[in-house]
Amino acid sequence: MSARARPDPTTLAVFHALFASVADEMGVTLGRTAHSPNIKERRDYSCALFDAEGELVAQAAHIPVHLGAMPLAVQAALPLAPFAPGDVVILNDPYLGGTHLPDITLVSPVFAKARGRGRTRPLLGYAVSRAHHADVGGMSPGSMPLATELYQEGIVIPPLRLLNRGRRNQEVFSLLLRNVRTPDERQGDLDAQLAAHATGEARLLGLVDRYGRREVARQMSALQDYAERLTRAAIAGIPNGTYTFEDWLDDDGLSDEPVPIRLRLTVRRHTLHFDFTGTADERPSSVNAVAAVTRSAVYYVVRCLLDESAPTNQGSLRPISFTLPEGSVLNARPPRAVSAGNVETSQRVVDVVLGALTKALGARIPAASAGTMNNVTIGGYDAERGRPFAYYETLAGGAGAGPGGDGLTAVHTHMTNTLNTPVEALELTYPFRVTEYSLRRGSGGEGRHRGGDGLVREYEFPSAAELTIMTERRRRGPWGLRGGNAGAVGRDTLIEPGGRRRRLPSKAHIDAPAGSRLRIETPGGGGWGRARRG
Repeated sequence: MSARARPDPTTLAVFHALFASVADEMGVTLGRTAHSPNIKERRDYSCALFDAEGELVAQAAHIPVHLGAMPLAVQAALPLAPFAPGDVVILNDPYLGGTHLPDITLVSPVFAKARGRGRTRPLLGYAVSRAHHADVGGMSPGSMPLATELYQEGIVIPPLRLLNRGRRNQEVFSLLLRNVRTPDERQGDLDAQLAAHATGEARLLGLVDRYGRREVARQMSALQDYAERLTRAAIAGIPNGTYTFEDWLDDDGLSDEPVPIRLRLTVRRHTLHFDFTGTADERPSSVNAVAAVTRSAVYYVVRCLLDESAPTNQGSLRPISFTLPEGSVLNARPPRAVSAGNVETSQRVVDVVLGALTKALGARIPAASAGTMNNVTIGGYDAERGRPFAYYETLAGGAGAGPGGDGLTAVHTHMTNTLNTPVEALELTYPFRVTEYSLRRGSGGEGRHRGGDGLVREYEFPSAAELTIMTERRRRGPWGLRGGNAGAVGRDTLIEPGGRRRRLPSKAHIDAPAGSRLRIETPGGGGWGRARRG
């Protein structure tokens, strides 16, 4: 921690709000100007502000799996320095700071105004956005296939200048847009991200105009130190010791073999060490997670131990360390496929970390939530509009019950924080429709406090479509705690034109004929406490 004198708490609170507002307003711009329903309606994007050293200062309350991995993306962009005003770096490579290929990250340096003619403009920090693009190429629409290597999942973008001194690098745009199924939509969403960065730059420069460059930089550093103190204080409330837990992915999508994730959590002297030795080796499928995604899931759980008002920045990450065996499903090596690792394996990491904390904190920890993002991608050719289409959505499930009450019903939990795509918006944009959207009554686990229920979403395809589902908790329901029952497992079904129902595996690619329907029933949350009788 810094040896500098601690600043005034009121000043810290003011700057915490100011920096967070920069990221928040970036998100508002991105959501309002995006073209795809996935970004505009579901809000599958995240924005953050970093200091001149590339360390996290503030983030908006967007997608946890995006935000915790962003620091590595910024570090991956820094070798392109020296930067100039107007530069914007693009990347999505999971092995160079990304998460999975549909998540495209932009990093733009922000420079203060020069103090005199010919003087160098000092670097203030970086504005960063990450948005899930509904298609980035690859072997199936939506770029979330049952892949066996990274190259099947879409176009891989190492850190490149998308804008150079404010001018578009048209060669990069052309290469990217030529490799996706929906280039107009991708162009619109990239433009929305660039608009968000213009907003972030303007708002940060406004703070410098008001408070001065040195004061803004000083408060960035002070907030990081403050977040570190708060995190260490929260860790001090956990008894020193070593706590273990294990849980499993249902399968890897290519075999029925469960995928174990094992954790040994050591709490000592205001620090946490997460040792995942014993976790399954990397798999020949897309359930592998890169180290950035695993770290992001852990950071999210630790953040949940702090008060909601505490800032989230680089300082809050300092007391946390890892043992992540290289070549494991939690620290995969290129060119392993990773699309499901970002959305599904990250959720199981959260469950494992919470499970270990139940042994340390007892009744403070809730039961397991749905434990899956219930990913659905649908693509094909839209004959009415005369163009290909690609749709992606994650579906909500039940939240785990806790000591304070029942779990929430039909809500996105843990590593996802999106909304749903409204049925009206979906049917205006795509050549299929939703025939049922309802609560899955009784799917939450019983207990003194009941787990939240999942939901049912059923799609009908008037014309043939290509589907991919990437789901979990179809074999083992989310666990209950302190005598509470597990939540119901999820269920995925293809209803063929004649009415025959075909139960689908948790991870599947389907060529759906015209007139068929896809029915997704999501898991409920685990119950908490033994139910009272009588």
